[in-house]
Amino acid sequence: MMLHFREPAKLKTKGVIFEDVYAARDSATLENLKELSSKRKVIEDSINQNCYITEAIAREMSGGLTCPFQQDLRKLEQYLPLLENLVYHVDLLGGNHQIAWWTSELKIRWSSALGASSFFNLMGPKFYQIDNLHFELGMVLFLYGAILRERALEIVPSDLVQSATLFREAAGVFLYLSQEVFPSLQPTLPAERPPEATSYMSTVMSLICLAEAQVGVLAASCSMFVTRSCLPNGFNYLRYPYFSNS
Repeated sequence: MMLHFREPAKLKTKGVIFEDVYAARDSATLENLKELSSKRKVIEDSINQNCYITEAIAREMSGGLTCPFQQDLRKLEQYLPLLENLVYHVDLLGGNHQIAWWTSELKIRWSSALGASSFFNLMGPKFYQIDNLHFELGMVLFLYGAILRERALEIVPSDLVQSATLFREAAGVFLYLSQEVFPSLQPTLPAERPPEATSYMSTVMSLICLAEAQVGVLAASCSMFVTRSCLPNGFNYLRYPYFSNS
């Protein structure tokens, strides 16, 4: 039995408009910043549930995808490369004070789905502001990994093999966070911070996803064993590759 621990994907965020803060020296840079804001706005509306659209429109916007989890994954996949490009160029400038001030003006704020305040705050989610683009990158990747896991949980009853693959992909995202993204962020984090922004929590989530992947593989193997044991004597496996390849 798998633990349907769904809280990690229940993150929320406040709006960010990049072109209103970062000064663009040319029209191409300005358009890139506007596209970045546009892609993020789509994510904001989805996870904050601010904007209702019909299933048909959501399907059209996502290229035909019908599953809400897959639609959200597509939105994140369109935003992440643009964000990573911005992080890369900002990092190249090192300790530029103007860039640091602009970044602080973005007011990057995310809630926590795993902190104590998320369970006991009756007034709504508490938001944490950390003026660092690596915080934005880390939280977006954490959300991506959490939704991958949600999609894996969703298809467990129908496709154990594919769900195990998605669990492993989610584990890889969380491992990347724990080893590559959050370690450099830790020295700049304030004492009050969301658990999702720590290497420790990403490591825990990676291990959980790996364990769930193993459960899925084991369940698929057991299911195949039971199916084979129930087949009549003389069953022609060569006619049914699904069974003969297992």
